[in-house]
Amino acid sequence: MSVIADLSPVVADDRLAKRNSLVLAVAQALAGGNNTVIAATAGIIGTMLASDKGLATLPVSIMVLGMWFGTLPLGYLARTRGRRFALQTGSVVGTLSGLVSCVAVLNASFELFLAGTFGCGFYAVAHQSYRFAACDTASDDYKPKAISFVLAGGVMAGVIGPAVVIVTKDWWVPHLFAATFIAQALLAALAGLVLTQLKSPPPMPREERAQNPGRALSEIARQPLFIAAVACGVVSYVIMNLVMTSAPIAMVGCGHSITESTLGIQWHVLGMYAPSFVTGHLIVRFGMFRIIALGLALLLVSAAISMAGESIAHFWIGLTLLGIGWNFAFIGATTLVTHCHRPEERNKVQSLNDFLIFGTMALGSFASGKMLATLGWAFVNATVFPPVLAVGALLAWVALRKRRPLA
Repeated sequence: MSVIADLSPVVADDRLAKRNSLVLAVAQALAGGNNTVIAATAGIIGTMLASDKGLATLPVSIMVLGMWFGTLPLGYLARTRGRRFALQTGSVVGTLSGLVSCVAVLNASFELFLAGTFGCGFYAVAHQSYRFAACDTASDDYKPKAISFVLAGGVMAGVIGPAVVIVTKDWWVPHLFAATFIAQALLAALAGLVLTQLKSPPPMPREERAQNPGRALSEIARQPLFIAAVACGVVSYVIMNLVMTSAPIAMVGCGHSITESTLGIQWHVLGMYAPSFVTGHLIVRFGMFRIIALGLALLLVSAAISMAGESIAHFWIGLTLLGIGWNFAFIGATTLVTHCHRPEERNKVQSLNDFLIFGTMALGSFASGKMLATLGWAFVNATVFPPVLAVGALLAWVALRKRRPLA
């Protein structure tokens, strides 16, 4: 299938948006295995390689740092070289990072493993931006459906990623998980090939960018709607990452097996992405604010269940509800962001949104290992309540300010 390179920029074409959403959903199914592999293995590898067990979750924190540092460069590439070029650059980095992580495991090098997970973070921010790429040619009415459809590809990622971990973890005896990262690199390469079929608008010529730069970011960032969108995105993602990062270590520490902890992450990832088949339709019908509020409520229920016990059922149900809550809150917040910018502002506003989300995630991730090691699993979940309640109050305030909430 030929790739069109001369599309008119920023023209609403829902038929093309549906096609791009399908391409991006397939790429998401492959690329999403990157996050699942890191979530299921990095804490365990960190426990084996780090001299201080409190640093066991540092590889995940370094991955999030890679996501944070990658947001602005990838936004620049999308703005100057085109969306597809930026996303495929991420796939190249993901492939190389999987290979570096494999070498790190073979040589029992914690420092090299941190370098590998940093690159995996750069790759992660690229495939996280698939959700925005699906909106490039979508009408306002189709945007929440496009975002949901792309994230629905994560359902297959939730199957592929854990299956890769379970099947390959012992292939390279005695190096636990070495073959897993070879498989992760292959998935990244395949995702890059799928992205050759993406038909995204070409970048705006330099002269036009200079003549029509759009509003200043400071002006956009002062909008109450943008503040609410970022706050909901930050809290939902930071909370999800904090609990998910600690969960495999906590499960193994409670006497559950690596396979059981990996299956727990699988249920979590399925919870993150399976609702995407309906989330967009729910947003169109009930409005963004209501669906975000439902997501925040589910995050609280998840934390309460996880605090109630340490059986495999408590872990799996808590992690599943954590994923569903993240799905509703994050897709709703992403849709809010698309209502805060003009077409010529989309790349810089989207990059700022992700920069703030992943920057806050990075700070939270660095605390998760010490928090789990010193204060325990119940305390990790107790920290969910204050930020979720605070952002819920902010969301309610913004919703009340609007006479007609966006749907």
